[in-house]
Amino acid sequence: MSRRVLIVDDEKGIRDALRQVLEYEDIEVRTCVSGYEGLQAYPEFRPHLVFLDVKMQGMDGLATLAKLRQLDAQAQVVMISGHGTIQTAVEATQLGAYDFLEKPLDTDRVLLTLRNALQHVALASENVRLKAEVQQQYAIVGSSKTVKQVIERIEKVAPTAARALITGENGTGKELVARAIHSLSQRANGPFVEVNCAAIPAELIESELFGHVKGSFTGAVADRPGKFELADGGTLFLDEIGDMSLSAQAKVLRALQEGVISRVGSGQTRAVDVRVIAATNKHLEQEIAAGRFREDLLYRLNVVPVEVPPLRARRGDIPQLVSHFVQELTQRTGLSAKAFDDGALKRLAAHGWPGNIRELRNAVERLLILAAGQTVTEADVQRLVGTVTDSLTVAGDGGRGTLKYSLTVAGGSGDVLWMRAGTFEEFKQAAERAFLVAKLKEHDWNVSETARTLEMPRSNLYKKIERYGLAREA
Repeated sequence: MSRRVLIVDDEKGIRDALRQVLEYEDIEVRTCVSGYEGLQAYPEFRPHLVFLDVKMQGMDGLATLAKLRQLDAQAQVVMISGHGTIQTAVEATQLGAYDFLEKPLDTDRVLLTLRNALQHVALASENVRLKAEVQQQYAIVGSSKTVKQVIERIEKVAPTAARALITGENGTGKELVARAIHSLSQRANGPFVEVNCAAIPAELIESELFGHVKGSFTGAVADRPGKFELADGGTLFLDEIGDMSLSAQAKVLRALQEGVISRVGSGQTRAVDVRVIAATNKHLEQEIAAGRFREDLLYRLNVVPVEVPPLRARRGDIPQLVSHFVQELTQRTGLSAKAFDDGALKRLAAHGWPGNIRELRNAVERLLILAAGQTVTEADVQRLVGTVTDSLTVAGDGGRGTLKYSLTVAGGSGDVLWMRAGTFEEFKQAAERAFLVAKLKEHDWNVSETARTLEMPRSNLYKKIERYGLAREA
């Protein structure tokens, strides 16, 4: 890409000398004789750097600099002057000048300033690009009523210091909500530190959260800060907090109450300024009743509740989500973009999506890779994703409900299962059994592939197969 420099100086000798030096460095140069002319040229030329004289007839350099920064807050300007003073340099810096050079100009100094300024521009552009990628990756996409309600709740809670508890099924986008709250808060420039409480063994969670000192346990070969310290001045996101051990819950409660933490193996306390956002897919009230979660910690965390809806409650957002994922995946992975015809979108909207947004993204990526042609069709979705739809009717039967649960799977006409259920728990178990049978059939009883599709540990699927006595003949 051609690098462009604008020179604004009323001395022809300075303009010509700078042009000669810059063009030797393969820089595209444009010159102007006044501040007014420079302001006219800037929007069309879009220079990467401006050399701007301080003393000019009419509009002087400082006034021109102020107007340039109004035109473009990111404008990179180097001031040049034959009558430079400290006061002038300070004023120029306060107005946003990148550097200040004195006349007569030294060629080496000009080239050094040029290279540093262009490097600064390149880094700033890369930073903007990376931020745009991050924002796209973590964007909350959708225009349904339920999504708008979530966004409204985010916008209300984000500017405050209140803690939030985000609830929702796996894959609904609870992390996206947490990141949105952080990015709209007064801590946006601080760190965002995430801890997946379910992925850390109970014996290590305290060290992970609060750090440890050397020798506090086997393997502690050096002092190490915890996530609370790393998040100081920012936001700490405790994902799947319902899986945290009771002992760690007690320490988190103390950190929230007193604003201090203590590393494992140390008697010293450290003050931390952290906003905690928690998330869970569990019903914490049930966990409290079972003795697995502290009620006082729930009250501390659940200042503002944010419930993220499952994808089946916002099927109208699926076309927008598909478009978003296509754009993201093609930019990040180099996959070729493909269009989704109306039939494909309708088939995707009919899917049950037990894995929610995460499952949809995986499905879109699979279709981009495996679908033939430049357009994804209904047949592609049927073949590569399949569909799961459900319907439920209840009929009276002496106080016991007769429940009809219909599953439609790829390549099949639909298995209708009649199940008698005296309690809601019995119905859930029967429905889970029917769902697993359908998924196992869909993958020709390949347990590994079925577990991968369900985003379930293979060992868990084996346990469920054993619990329900599932066999291929079923």
